[in-house]
Amino acid sequence: MSLAKDLNLQEEPWEDLPLPPSDLESDEPPLESDLHLRQIVLLIQCLEYIWRDRNDFYATGNLTIYFSPDQIKSRDFRGPDFFVVLGTERKPRKSWVLWAEGGKYPNVIVEILSDSTATMDRSLKKQLYQDIFRTPEYFWFHPETLEFAGFSLVNGQYQPLQPDSQGWLWSQQLGLYLGIYAGQLRYITAEGELVPTPQEAVEQAQQHVEQAQRQAEDERQQKELLLMKLRERGIDPETL
Repeated sequence: MSLAKDLNLQEEPWEDLPLPPSDLESDEPPLESDLHLRQIVLLIQCLEYIWRDRNDFYATGNLTIYFSPDQIKSRDFRGPDFFVVLGTERKPRKSWVLWAEGGKYPNVIVEILSDSTATMDRSLKKQLYQDIFRTPEYFWFHPETLEFAGFSLVNGQYQPLQPDSQGWLWSQQLGLYLGIYAGQLRYITAEGELVPTPQEAVEQAQQHVEQAQRQAEDERQQKELLLMKLRERGIDPETL
């Protein structure tokens, strides 16, 4: 069975069939490049950081989504490069198995384009995510050319998201912008702040501590200088 044939599947083809195993291993090919790996890890890390107090989502990358019993036999479909499911338990998984997850499909999908996958990502996969998955938001990003586009599901059809003045696309599902920063796809808050990685957050906190220390030292030195000048003029600071 090809991916094109998979597009003819019903929304829940497994609903009336004996359910296959749910503890299925992911079956994804190696990533195309180091750029792809770094981009996927970046999206996962940043979202998990900003949502670190939440336990109602699952974000992962390069993981198989099993949505049809026939697909298990054909092994034709490859999972999205990155996806987020909302309203689910935050826990490790071997794969995303629809019949073990209450029929939940991803709320957001991002494909990282490459020369070998771009055509399928822009066509057959887009159609699959629109017609079968009904994923509310679909984005793609090319880490070399920086091609970036996003779509929102409106009345069953993907409509292009319109970028703001900075080229960012708003994700209603995530409550965040997605935009290109330093050659990578990053999240930006509604207030326009870049969502940091955990390492960046630690570095920022350290910078704030060092800045506060420098400010306190500057104030101490200014106070010492003032006291010295008062004494030079024969003024006792204690009397002031």
